[in-house]
Amino acid sequence: MVLASYGELPDDQAIVLERHLQDCATCRQELAEVQGMFSTLETRPVVELNPNFLAQSRMRLDEALDQIPSHSFFARLRTNFFRWVGNVQSAPALATLLLGFGFLAGNYVHRYQDEHTPKPQPPIVLTNATEGAIANVSGIVRTANPDVVQVLYNRVVPESMEGSLNDPQIRELLLMGTRAAAANGVRTDSVSYLANECRSAHGCKGDSDGKDVRSALMVSLRYDKNSGVRMKALDGLEPYVEQDRHVRDAVLDALLHDTNPQVRTEAIGLLQPVQADSSVRQVLRTVSTSDDNPYIRTASFQALQGMDALQ
Repeated sequence: MVLASYGELPDDQAIVLERHLQDCATCRQELAEVQGMFSTLETRPVVELNPNFLAQSRMRLDEALDQIPSHSFFARLRTNFFRWVGNVQSAPALATLLLGFGFLAGNYVHRYQDEHTPKPQPPIVLTNATEGAIANVSGIVRTANPDVVQVLYNRVVPESMEGSLNDPQIRELLLMGTRAAAANGVRTDSVSYLANECRSAHGCKGDSDGKDVRSALMVSLRYDKNSGVRMKALDGLEPYVEQDRHVRDAVLDALLHDTNPQVRTEAIGLLQPVQADSSVRQVLRTVSTSDDNPYIRTASFQALQGMDALQ
């Protein structure tokens, strides 16, 4: 109020003082008394102070200020906190901004925790038939009764397992399904599921023992006799042609040696993102000039022309 009477109070604090005076009768009375004192002083003549007296007064004031004990850390923290709260109360826009920021931050943290919280895996369901086919005879044991013989044999009991594709046991069974020699349908379905996992980037990463999905797809692409299985394997390997040299070599090998024209055409399409690779260009040149299939030669030649135009 003294600074306001001198006209030295900043505008933002003047607004705070004005709002406070609207609700505080005691402060209004004190301000009226201060203003009355200044009005009385204005009627008095201004006395010129002695410079020595003024200098001595300032020195005594500085000494008195130096002797005031410093506030503790918690006292300063409390003072700053209440000062900050007062500034927030005097600035509704700032309070609204802080409230909105807190809401957005809380929402982001909640979404982050929800996305990174491990999802419970669906339970694995096993079925076990009580009867199964006889696989082989493992031994014959003579008994004390010459008319009785004991035959040892192994029985094949069919079982099934139901679970998430991310489950290691399910994935291991699918990998075994890619090697089912006599069942084309089993190999096709196994490779199809694994290829979908690779394209969705859920479980197509290599591991130390070599039993990974990507390796199984490359083996199916190279050695499976069913062209449909090889096409499914190509589809699953597509996202890794650029980053994995082994995948790229498997696709080049399919282009050179596969017996199915559709598989070879698909391989040409998969090689387009790696056009700058010299080995890819060399294989395409070889196929475009010496392959027995005219369609494959044309497709390889067109791929080379597209590479030249892009360069």
